[in-house]
Amino acid sequence: MAEKLELLVDGGAATAGPPLGPALGPLGINIVQIVAAINDKTKEFKGMKVPVRLVVDTKTKEFTIEVGTPPASALIIKEAGIEKGSGKSKTENVGNISIQQAVKIAKMKQDSLLGKNMKKAVKEVVGTCVSMGVTVEGKSPKDVLKDIDAGFYNEVLIEKQ
Repeated sequence: MAEKLELLVDGGAATAGPPLGPALGPLGINIVQIVAAINDKTKEFKGMKVPVRLVVDTKTKEFTIEVGTPPASALIIKEAGIEKGSGKSKTENVGNISIQQAVKIAKMKQDSLLGKNMKKAVKEVVGTCVSMGVTVEGKSPKDVLKDIDAGFYNEVLIEKQ
């Protein structure tokens, strides 16, 4: 019988304490081994809350770990080096990211974004910047969306075959 656990852990800094320890203790498995595996898989999200799905086979004590990605807004906050988005995004900008950083975020979120290619995925990330008061390349995200449609960033956005 497989036991499924959905947890929210600190990226790269999970511990045997709550929420992991109490959830894993009754299953009789090696908690230290699981914590180490989770930390290894979430190290690129250091400083962020990361959704983790843990499936444990209670008979064989084998486990699989599926790591989700933090919301796009959390990744934008990290890349922009800000504490939070603007409460007044139409009038107040709180940070800036480059188009390369938007591509990096889109690659991290690739599995959960709706865009079918990198160009559309990056447009989703830039669209999130609109509501957060974060500029892209020092410009309004809405202007950058128009630039993407016009092909200005194709060398960065089109995947090489």
